[in-house]
Amino acid sequence: MDLKHIRNFSIIAHIDHGKSTLADRMLEVTGTVEARKMKEQVLDSMELERERGITIKMQPVRMEYSYQGTPYVLNLIDTPGHIDFSYEVSRAMKAVEGAILLVDATQGVQAQTLSVLAMAREAGLVIIPAVSKIDSPIARAEEVKEEVAKLLDISPDEVLEVSGKTGQGVPEILAAIVERIPAPVSEFGVTGDLRALVFDFGYSTHKGIIVYVRVLDGEVRKNDPLIFSQASEKFGALGVGIFHPDMMDTEKISAGEIGYILTGIKKPGIASVGDTILAQKSKLPALPGYMKPRPVVWASVYPESQDDFTLLKQSLEILRLSDSSLSFEEEVSGVLGRGYRCGFLGMLHMEIITERLRREFNLELIVTTPSITYEVELRNGKREIIYSPHLFPDHGATNKIFEPWVNVKIITPPDFVSPIMTLLYEHEAVIGHTELFGDNRTSIELEMPLRELMRNFFDNLKSASSGFASLAYEIIGLREADVARLDILVAEEIVPAFSKVVSRRKIEREAEDMVERLHGILPRQLFTVKIQGQGLGRIISSRTLSAMKKDVTGYLYGGDISRKKKLWEKQKRGKKKMRAQGTVDIPHEVFLKMVRGGEN
Repeated sequence: MDLKHIRNFSIIAHIDHGKSTLADRMLEVTGTVEARKMKEQVLDSMELERERGITIKMQPVRMEYSYQGTPYVLNLIDTPGHIDFSYEVSRAMKAVEGAILLVDATQGVQAQTLSVLAMAREAGLVIIPAVSKIDSPIARAEEVKEEVAKLLDISPDEVLEVSGKTGQGVPEILAAIVERIPAPVSEFGVTGDLRALVFDFGYSTHKGIIVYVRVLDGEVRKNDPLIFSQASEKFGALGVGIFHPDMMDTEKISAGEIGYILTGIKKPGIASVGDTILAQKSKLPALPGYMKPRPVVWASVYPESQDDFTLLKQSLEILRLSDSSLSFEEEVSGVLGRGYRCGFLGMLHMEIITERLRREFNLELIVTTPSITYEVELRNGKREIIYSPHLFPDHGATNKIFEPWVNVKIITPPDFVSPIMTLLYEHEAVIGHTELFGDNRTSIELEMPLRELMRNFFDNLKSASSGFASLAYEIIGLREADVARLDILVAEEIVPAFSKVVSRRKIEREAEDMVERLHGILPRQLFTVKIQGQGLGRIISSRTLSAMKKDVTGYLYGGDISRKKKLWEKQKRGKKKMRAQGTVDIPHEVFLKMVRGGEN
């Protein structure tokens, strides 16, 4: 295929602004998917994506489109909209020349719209703005077009209108892709030496690692001897192909095209995204690649059965292939055994990864309360990085504690500014400046501890704004913190999975909340169980879970009362012995409820 007849692009937007629906209509209009085989979210292949109605993984697809009698190849990479998956978006942008910036006509520009736009500009992409959902009865198409035009400093006439639901405006979008997005440029051409950027991976039990590539120079065919440049791992191409939208084998993939290479490599940790694939005899340098993202949230993941530890390790390695923002390293807990401390880009990212481990690999897991990274200066002057709350130093063992802070941008209708300000105060925010954005929205910039952002701030913001506010954030560095470790004791034993780091001024309320919540969901035992919250060197909160009642005299009918008293006394002695010696097995469901409740 001639380079000038290829267009590579992404669709970028705030979450739920219609990216996947627009992609569906494009596949239908271009005949890539037959009408009888069409279904919603064609490119969202994961069951989880369909259930939640969100895109989690970027997904490439090749469409063939005739414009003014000339055939073109349009390579689309559909991207996620949630902020936790922004690394997926940034990787996709390195593989394309243009992007459709989609803005919902019923909502207007949102915080994540600004975030993905900044990423697209940094990547040097040509941007095609479009207003989506114009078929909605509450659409404000003209008003939102004005908003987008001001944002991009262009005429409103340059902002397209589209409905992914009805297909209105899709032909105009396709025409704009051909007209406005430049053809890919190849430094060495189709006949030059091969250079291909690895932007994603797949994995098959039979085929091994499947590499998703954007070919920059040369071409690659089946059986070509290749090498991962940075990993120095040699392999032969077992096959090559394109996404149509399913994988389709082809004779070759050439400069300017997006496709896949089958490697046959069964060891997942061999290569990483951002690597360059070259011919084995090539002297070309590797491409710059990607900057690895820094985890935002940490949680420890343990198999319920230690027999599954090896399976957990293999499963994490396979998931990291297709999600390089996931990081993990082995750790050992005296209570929970061997597991992994895992780093995630946010709470949703953590939830998705753990759910995939359960569904795709049939693992039963215990996941500890999520935490962030702290840097502590001990009494002896030594500095340590703390990833897990249960490893946080005891009260009085530190000189200083440092925690990450974030810069947050919120966009909201003016009516909700007052309740949002109240919420920001509760979450220890330092408000920067506030300004009107567009005709009916206010932009609020602020800084706050990442710890507070993770404390269910997003859901609280939605509640305070009746669902109308949106946010985007970025980490800006470390600042001194006034925090302490809160432990939960069950039967006078610390449960490491429930430990968390909280603000000192909130520790009493947090302890009471956690103890009360655990008291309400922990199954009763054969003996009374103390549930306590411990912090700042003392017990802060305590509740007693009463024992299960068992009628030990039920089989006695009449007779001397002394017989019953003997049985009751024996039961009492037995329960006292169990209370002294017994341990409490905490069910998996209780761990889950406590972790989820701990986000509040």
